[in-house]
Parts: sequence; structure tokens; C-alpha cells
Amino acid sequence: MPPEQGGWGGGRLERDLELTDADFARIRQLIYQRAGIVLAEHKREMVYSRLAKRLRHHGLIRFADYLARLERQPEAREWEAFTNALTTNLTAFFREAHHFPLLADHVRARPGRVRIWCAAASTGEESYSIAMTLMETLGARAAQSEVVATDIDTDALARARAGIYPLEQVCKLDEARTKRFFQRGKGTHKGFARVRPEIAEMIDFQPLNLLAPQWPVSGPFDAIFCRNTMIYFDKPTQKRILERFAPLLKPDGLLFAGHSESFSYITDAFRLRGQTVYVRMPAR
Repeated sequence: MPPEQGGWGGGRLERDLELTDADFARIRQLIYQRAGIVLAEHKREMVYSRLAKRLRHHGLIRFADYLARLERQPEAREWEAFTNALTTNLTAFFREAHHFPLLADHVRARPGRVRIWCAAASTGEESYSIAMTLMETLGARAAQSEVVATDIDTDALARARAGIYPLEQVCKLDEARTKRFFQRGKGTHKGFARVRPEIAEMIDFQPLNLLAPQWPVSGPFDAIFCRNTMIYFDKPTQKRILERFAPLLKPDGLLFAGHSESFSYITDAFRLRGQTVYVRMPAR
């Protein structure tokens, strides 16, 4: 019988693959160990939908067999696909827009080379928004600036490096930014826009797992953006990551968090300075 294609019967979609309670529990455990992501019980449908593609790719019909393969091969490249499949990449240009004037004020009077870390870069919109803000604020000095953009999802990073976005997404920016920072596609690229090279050259995209014992980035940074990512971690993991962020920031460096994230009661390494913006506290 083919899978149900829709309707209003109120039942669950019929599945052609088997995902047992034990499989789901194992997936939750593995992604937590691998990436620190806490999958809630209600994510079961999402997990099925995303990982079913990996099973079909390998010609498997049971999640148990897929998971057993993963566990037998700790260094297999399939782990990357497994992690990518369970990573959420919701982002937009100048998302949570109140942060960018704060960033502009923060970097405007800073001496020397400005360095920003975008720690959950996803498909690149946030890191490009940071680079655009530096260009608008610092003018010619922006060319000396650096945005280090990292993410655990290598598929998302590949899209970020390409810097090509649907025109309808880019056109949500104001006209001045659209003209200044993007090139409109022609021919086979009609309907898309590409970030201009002078913006792309400011950004260094790298894969990075925030749970890894070593991070391939070095400070000091003037600011770290890690927005709408910590919500996927439990409190002990959040605390460990925040306390690793702190020494990578300059003494008055800023940490930008997401709109639903609060770190005030997790660590004393940061003090709330404004709406979801934290300042590094002096080292004791």
C-alpha cells in the first residue's frame, strides 16, 4: 500500500520505513553525544522525515540497521550526513534587526582590526549581515576586518560559501543594500542574487562543532554572535560553551544571543547589557 498523500482523516501518515521507540531513543542519544542537540519527544516526525532520506539513499528499510551501521563505523562520513539532517537552519538577512545598530555602535570607535565570530552561520545570511554592517560602519577600514563564520552543518556551509540566494529573499532588504551588496543573476541565474565579492572576501567559513574539544578558531574577537543555537543544548552544555566563549572575547567584547535565550543564570562570565546582548565580565 502506498504512503498516504494527505487528507483530513486525523491519523498519522503511513510510513514505509520502521522507526521504533528504541530507534528514536538511540537517535536522540547519538545526536546529543555528537552535537549536543537535545531532541524533544515531539521531534519524532521531523526525525523520521529527515533521516528516512538517508535510509533510502543506502537502500535500507529499518532505522535500526542504519543506526547499527553508524555505530560500527565511528569515523564514517555518514555521521556528517546524519548530523546535517538533524540540524535546523532557520535564518534570514538582518534577523533580529535590533542587534545590528548595536554592533555598529560597538565597532565604530574600536581601534585596530575588527574581528567578529558568527558561531552558528547556517546558510550564511547572518554572517553576510554582519559583514554588511561592518562595511556600512567602517567604510574602507572594513576591508581589514574579518568575520569568522562556523557551523556544524557542512551542507549549510557550502550554501553559505556560494553566497547565492533567491531574489525574493534578497529583495526583503532595502533597495540601497540590495544594490550595494548583491549582484542580480542573469540567464540561468535569473531569479537569484549573489553576494558581491568584496563582502564575501571578508568572511572565512569553517566547519565547527561547538562540542568539539578543540575549536579551529582563535581570538580575540570584538563580538561573538551565537543566536538561536543554545536553545538546542541543555543547561550544562550551554554553560560549558559560554565559558569557552569568554576568553575568546576582548575584555569588553559582546556576545549576541537569540531572542528566546537567556544566559544570566547560567554563568557569571557574562553580564546582560541590553536586549539579548551580553558583555564579557573581567577574568577573575
